[in-house]
Amino acid sequence: MATEIHRITQETLDKLREEYHHLTTVGRTDIARVIETARLLGDLSENGDYHAAKDEQGKMESRIRQIDNVLRNHELVERDEHAGAVQHASIVQIVYGGDDPEDFQEFFIGSIEEKPDGVLVASPTSPLGTALLGRAVGDLVEYEAPSGVLHVEIVGIR
Repeated sequence: MATEIHRITQETLDKLREEYHHLTTVGRTDIARVIETARLLGDLSENGDYHAAKDEQGKMESRIRQIDNVLRNHELVERDEHAGAVQHASIVQIVYGGDDPEDFQEFFIGSIEEKPDGVLVASPTSPLGTALLGRAVGDLVEYEAPSGVLHVEIVGIR
């Protein structure tokens, strides 16, 4: 099975390293304390605090594994602010076939780890991401979706 390569910017790499360090040091220590305190409250089979803490520990360990995977399997990409075309880490505004240009949807082209709040993500390897990369404002683009071929117009890039 081929390992997925995560294409990320240096800024995202730095954030992930910081988060990983925090979770594997402070995070693990804090959750161990919470579990120990909850354990002291008595019968574990009916101890909601203990089960909630163990649940939180599982989520944290899952996030640690996820970050570790990105850190081990990444490729740095640089963004050219003056490119004028869709590239990795661009936010693209698109309108679906014939819709009003004011009714655009925004997609971040890149890794979910880099996603800005409030914007949908399209992986650069997805049909939409692949179709948009290298294209400019005003371009009409088509791509294969599960429901068939979709046509979109790029109305903005930021």
